[in-house]
This record gives sequence, C-alpha cells and structure tokens, in this order.
Amino acid sequence: LTTKLHIPRPHQALVHRPRLIARLEEGLQGKLTLVSAPAGYGKTTLLSDWIHSGRARGPAPLRVAWLSLDASDNDLTRFLAYLIAALHNAVPEIDEKIGAELQAIAGESQAQPESLLARLVHEIEGATGDARGASLLVLDDYHVIKDQAVHQALRFLLEHLPPAARPLGGLHLLVAGRTDPPLPISRLRVQGELTEIRAADLRFSPEEAAALLNDRMDLGLSPDEIAALDARTEGWIASLTLAAISLRGRTDKQAFISAFSGSHRYVLDYLVDEVMTQQPSEVQTLLLQSSILGRFCAPLCDAVCTVCGSEGTASREILRRLEDDNLLLIPLDDERRWFRYHHLFAEFLSQRLQEQEPGILPMLHSRASQWYEAQGATSSAIEHA
Repeated sequence: LTTKLHIPRPHQALVHRPRLIARLEEGLQGKLTLVSAPAGYGKTTLLSDWIHSGRARGPAPLRVAWLSLDASDNDLTRFLAYLIAALHNAVPEIDEKIGAELQAIAGESQAQPESLLARLVHEIEGATGDARGASLLVLDDYHVIKDQAVHQALRFLLEHLPPAARPLGGLHLLVAGRTDPPLPISRLRVQGELTEIRAADLRFSPEEAAALLNDRMDLGLSPDEIAALDARTEGWIASLTLAAISLRGRTDKQAFISAFSGSHRYVLDYLVDEVMTQQPSEVQTLLLQSSILGRFCAPLCDAVCTVCGSEGTASREILRRLEDDNLLLIPLDDERRWFRYHHLFAEFLSQRLQEQEPGILPMLHSRASQWYEAQGATSSAIEHA
C-alpha cells in the first residue's frame, strides 16, 4: 500500500504552530524526536505541516521517509519491507537489493535480522553521507506496534544510525504515537539526544483556539465564548474541531457552548453525535460503512458502500463534500484520491456501525476483499476476507 508511505497533506483549515515547528527543527540536532500524546491532539497534522512547509531548507533540503503504521505491521519482515521502501523513497541511493535480501531471510526458520539491519545502517550512512543535508525517518502511529522483534529492530537502528547533526548529514528518527515506545528514552534524555513533544505542548493555546474557531472556521465567536470552549475541552484539538463543525450555521451558539462539559470522552461523544445528526442520511450511511476501511478512495467506497450507485460518482461527490466541510477526513496523497478518517472519528463510526447494523459487516468486508483482489492488493484482500 503506497499510501502508507505518503506524507499526509495539511488541511486548508490547518492552524500553523510555529512554536512547535521550531522545536521540531531543533530536534534534528539529536538522534530521536518523540511526539507522544493521546488521540486527537494533532500529532500527524503538526508533522505534516512542518514537513510540507519547510522541506526546502536552502542548500540542504531535508529528505523525508514517512511510514504510517497499522496493526498488520506487527511482523518483522513486513515492518522492515515497508521501512526499506520508505527510506528508498526519500534516499534513492539506498541499494534496492536489500529488499530482496529481506525476502530471502524471511523464509528461514531461525532468521537473524541483525546482519540485514547492519547492512541497512551501512547503506544509510553511505547514502546520507554527502553535502545535501540530513534525512528524516518518521514512524507515525507507532503505538499499534506490540511485537518485540520489531521493537528490538528499531532499537538497533536507533543505536547505530549516523546522527543527522553530523557535518555531512545522517538520519534522524521521529516516532509519533499515543504511548511511549520501548526505546532508551531516559538515556537519550540525559545525553541531550532527545526532543519530546507531549500532550501539554500540543494543547491549543487560547490564541490557537481563536485561530481555528474564527480565522479558519469563520464562526465569529466572542473572546469569552472562545475561552469557554478552550477551557472545557482543555485545548484538546479533536473536540475543538468537532465543536467548530457543530457550531456552523447555528444561531444559538452560546446555548450550545454552555450545554456540554466534563471529561474528554463525554465531550467527544456529545460532539460527534451532533456532527452525525447534521449530515444527510446518505452521508451518514457512507461514513458508517466506510469505517471498516483503514484507508479508502472513491472507487473503493463505490464498491463497498450500499449508498453508492452503479455510476461510480456518489462517493466521490460525498468525499469531496466531507473534505470541504473539514469533517475529520485526512488526505493521504497529493492528488487527494486516498483518505482516512481521524482516528477518534473512525473509532466512533466503527462502534456505531456495530451497534446499529452488525449483520452488514460480513457483506461490507466481502465487497472490500473482492475490490482489493481485483486491484492485485492481495494482503488487503486477505485481511478483509
């Protein structure tokens, strides 16, 4: 799936965060940057904005290898295959034969990946050791990884990679997820090799909340209303975004703002319910049924969702409308063909589908499997089957 290697595109309603981007830039001088916070704090959005707004850094552009992880990557061979593909995207000088060597050792019952990892480190050092500046490897959603062999491989790479801060360039590792990875974080912190961005850093300040609610979403809220929303959501970006979507077109904004409070979970449930009830029935159907798909495009939705007609245009129009409305839809490629939902929104939709129409799940997965098989995407076809 090449979409796993694409850097997500920032949305037009993005709030730029120069204070955090400056910290990410400074972090390139060390070995590891850790962006760790619960879902809905804008981790991927921040990284996407940083990379897309600052890739041309004068005479030494930053070359970026991006890998979006999912639960199926809890297999060392698969993980390394995607890792090598991501690195080759950013640093084409890396020998492509490493991928073939990986396939060769994958079938060995007592395969030892250390020699391959050492070879990969050697290739990275040779490919990045020039005057064109540093390279960056981003592993997004690393919290889904539970396999100890994958953790050990990443630790090996981290301990042996050429540092990005060296005069002739190197590779900097950035890990983003909801939990801290099992890496030597304390030691790197003491050595000054670690940059950390956590939930407290990612929370929207009142100024950033105002930029989202009034500048980007054009809600015309008063400073007191913005302060109330920011306080009740504690700067939690997902709930602020959902609140902004819910507030559009309302005349009773003050009543809406006063109507919810409490923990993140209850605020989110309330706001998502508000968002869903505002959508036409065909949009609600597509949202729910497409939630079985980790990543999707219009033709895939046409094949899977019952709301889509035989003309193949229904889902394309709905997806375009959802993106224009900033309904937590994240584009995964430059052409805006492939998308995913914000993780929290996807979890809500999946839960709602299982509650309302559990009997339809086998049919939806069967349709997805048949579509992927027709496209030659065997692993995805098997997963849905």
